[in-house]
Amino acid sequence: MTNIKWVDIKNCADSRGTLIVAEGQKNIPFEIKRVYCLYKMPGEPRGFHAHKNLRQVMVCLAGKCNITLDDGVIRESVEISVDAPGLLIDNFIWREMSDFSPDCVLMVLASQWYDENDYIRNYDEFKKFAKEVYTK
Repeated sequence: MTNIKWVDIKNCADSRGTLIVAEGQKNIPFEIKRVYCLYKMPGEPRGFHAHKNLRQVMVCLAGKCNITLDDGVIRESVEISVDAPGLLIDNFIWREMSDFSPDCVLMVLASQWYDENDYIRNYDEFKKFAKEVYTK
């Protein structure tokens, strides 16, 4: 998928601990408007949506989980873990998150503030949008 790639998140570790650096317009390819973290998840899959405009970078701060990504044609799963770089997900990509380890902490950096109107929550509707977007 051409809209998904790994981005380098600066990880500085020494005897005092680990520092992760994410800078908007530098190693994050957009201005960061919102940051949120998912943790203490009971194991139920999450996500099941795409965005019309929003771009995200997902960074696993602890543990690991699987991210299934779908552009309307290709569907693939990647594991994101504490040792992985950030996962850049552009708009019009369906995402599903699952298989969270008990210690998983997933931080998401978003290019937009929360806007319910930006979400596509129905998979069939997403497929129609994706077909229009990728056939232009």
